[in-house]
Amino acid sequence: MKRGKRYLESAKLVDSTKLYEAKEALEIVEKMPKTKFDQTVELHVRLGVDSKHADQQVRGTVVLPNGTGKSLKVLVFAKGDRAKEALDAGADYVGAEELVPKIEKENWFDYDVIVATPDMMGVIGRLGKVLGPKGLMPNPKSGTVTMDVKKAIAEIKSGKVEYRLDKTNIIHLGFGKVSFGAEKLAENYQVIMDAIIKSKPSAAKGQYIKSVAITTTMGPSLKINQK
Repeated sequence: MKRGKRYLESAKLVDSTKLYEAKEALEIVEKMPKTKFDQTVELHVRLGVDSKHADQQVRGTVVLPNGTGKSLKVLVFAKGDRAKEALDAGADYVGAEELVPKIEKENWFDYDVIVATPDMMGVIGRLGKVLGPKGLMPNPKSGTVTMDVKKAIAEIKSGKVEYRLDKTNIIHLGFGKVSFGAEKLAENYQVIMDAIIKSKPSAAKGQYIKSVAITTTMGPSLKINQK
């Protein structure tokens, strides 16, 4: 693969044989040549679990102390007082059954997170085949199926992120923007890693954290020394 000039300049700052401390790696990210847009800083954590087994799933949510740097659009499935509450709390879209054909037939996905009250899950279930593959299905574990829509919206808007294992036993997650600087990114990193470590399934045997890497949207990967 042919790499661009900016990537090659960034790669010169990275020792591919070294395990960096997280703060040191983020200081290098900060020094990399700037792009025309504010790149997302990504975390990739390979775990010593088997995602094929239900008792080895790793999934949860955490509110990042410095946010994500991204303004997330929230769609809320609710009726009556809860719908009004959602609008007052800053939801971008609020609705019920009438949204099903819009999502199914019009391929409408102009939102990042869906929150639903428990009574709306029957409606949401009809959209499982569409929302599931995109990771948009509301889930009680991630706090997106709740009667407290106000709290759910506030957390999402302030920097709540979900981490979950993919089929290759890796968690991929954006945890801020390059413009945050190493200090704030390191704070976000630590909160996420603490949460992932606490989420270790009791069925997981052997080494839990296999490898950790930090990258930017268009930059090289830095291997992290995560004890």
